[in-house]
Amino acid sequence: MGRIVQLSKNVINQIAAGEVIERPYSVVKELVENSVDAGATKVSIEVANECRNIRVADNGSGIHPDDIILAFSKHATSKISSGEDLYNVKTMGFRGEALASIISISRLTCITRTEEFDFGTKVECENSEVKKSQTGCAVGTIMDIKDLFYNLPARLKFLKSQKTEFAYINELIQSLALVHTNVAFELKNNGKTIIKTTGQGDTLQVLKEVFSEDIAKNLREVFKTDKMSGLKISGFVSTPDYTRASKKDYYMYVNSRMVKCPIFQKSIDTAYKSLIGSRYPFIILNLEVPPEDVDVNVHPTKKEVRYRNPNQIFNFIYSSIDMALSGVTERQIAQPVPEMQQRAAEPVRPMEIKTEDIYVTEGENIASVFKKPVEPKRVIEFPKPQRETQQNLSFEQPKFIQENPIEQEEQIIGQYKKTYILIEREEGLEIVDQHIAEERYIYEKLKKSKNIDCQLLFISDVIEISPSDKELLSANKDKLEKFGYEIDFISDTEAIFRKVPQLISKVAPKEILADILEHISGDIDNIEEQILITTSCKAAVKANTFLSPFRMQEIIKNWRTCEKPFTCPHGRPISKIIEHKDIAKFFQRTK
Repeated sequence: MGRIVQLSKNVINQIAAGEVIERPYSVVKELVENSVDAGATKVSIEVANECRNIRVADNGSGIHPDDIILAFSKHATSKISSGEDLYNVKTMGFRGEALASIISISRLTCITRTEEFDFGTKVECENSEVKKSQTGCAVGTIMDIKDLFYNLPARLKFLKSQKTEFAYINELIQSLALVHTNVAFELKNNGKTIIKTTGQGDTLQVLKEVFSEDIAKNLREVFKTDKMSGLKISGFVSTPDYTRASKKDYYMYVNSRMVKCPIFQKSIDTAYKSLIGSRYPFIILNLEVPPEDVDVNVHPTKKEVRYRNPNQIFNFIYSSIDMALSGVTERQIAQPVPEMQQRAAEPVRPMEIKTEDIYVTEGENIASVFKKPVEPKRVIEFPKPQRETQQNLSFEQPKFIQENPIEQEEQIIGQYKKTYILIEREEGLEIVDQHIAEERYIYEKLKKSKNIDCQLLFISDVIEISPSDKELLSANKDKLEKFGYEIDFISDTEAIFRKVPQLISKVAPKEILADILEHISGDIDNIEEQILITTSCKAAVKANTFLSPFRMQEIIKNWRTCEKPFTCPHGRPISKIIEHKDIAKFFQRTK
């Protein structure tokens, strides 16, 4: 081993750049976030030369000429000044590493000007050396980077194709535009405009500009606040019949910062469980947490976060999504105290959410372990009335609005293939799968029931089981009894039913048990849910079954009352509406 030597400034910055600047995406992220922190309302990003040339221009506050050299120094920042500030971070950046890292691996030119100066400042950087001069320019900052990784040939070999590297950048700007809706973003690739938003401060408008109007039509608004804990969540989630093949479209933010958060992801997955099967929703949610209750200083990329109370965060996100999918939104309105006192005097139950099955272990990075999904009872708790004083004559109160009122009459046309119910709606022709519509209704009804009616079986077929099946059923006998099933074991390989839910009393016991074993054997941690799904599926009217007009009305009427009427518990869509305009277009009826 050689002698110990002091590394040069450039080598130190290159080592740090390995953590901060992984690829061109990282450069764009750091620079654009700096623009947002500077209060910019317009940010332009141009990429060329296989993503190795990057130009970011903004109309933000600019950099003071006396600070410009310091800005490119290691751990120099305007966003924090002491250790205590780390627990109150409100900006995207704060570590002071990005610019020093970037100039060690690229050729950078910066032109910037603040409002109080008539002239701008130009800085040219290469190999961590900085040269400064005066220039004319508008208020704001332009960062022009050339030949990224020019002095790190090994890093260049690890870059993907130009198409792949730009895809990362494209997704980044999409993500930033969705949460910073008051900023107009423009992204160009080799001179071609790929993304352009207007910065109107409207999330749905940005969704239309970045993606399509189709997505905006299939979203439910999420809005919930908790004044006591200072939590707030806002955004949109897709209806269960509008899904994706992966979690690629999970746009999750904490205090407007993009994050990769296991707690956030688990709360989303739990809310959609039994609604979409193996598919995934489109999510754009911004969780606002008091800065002192969340640690963003976990990793140089700032994508990981830690919460002071992770269980509370999980339950808050879960319940807000659950409310949205059930057609309920919270609106903040001011109301007089006397009326609020009258409302608060009405008896209500607190929200009951189990937290003992969720815990987080300590470690260098976030580690979240979840035993089983939380299934909260959907109740609404009004805050206690405040004592009326001269200073406090009114205060804000959540108002919950049911978005989907139940229709009183259904214009049922008839039945198609003895499987689908056809309904004439104002907007078009609705086709409803009779089996899964009733399955959803029965599932929700059973889930809310405290006591399930049972049918005692005086005669039951002897059912052959394996020893492992017996062990599984024995271990979960109490859960089966909770939902109306009572099983006795004649031997290690034989069992009989003593009781079954009354809803499925006419179904062959062998068929019931086969379905129960099939569903629960692969999902040990979610047995109760699978028993519910099996029961509701067996109890629902089958496909290829003739229905009278009265029976069709009954199925549709019951289904309309469901809190989540989009899919069955397996995740299959229940209905499809063909709009009148599409039918008319096909038959060339333009008027």
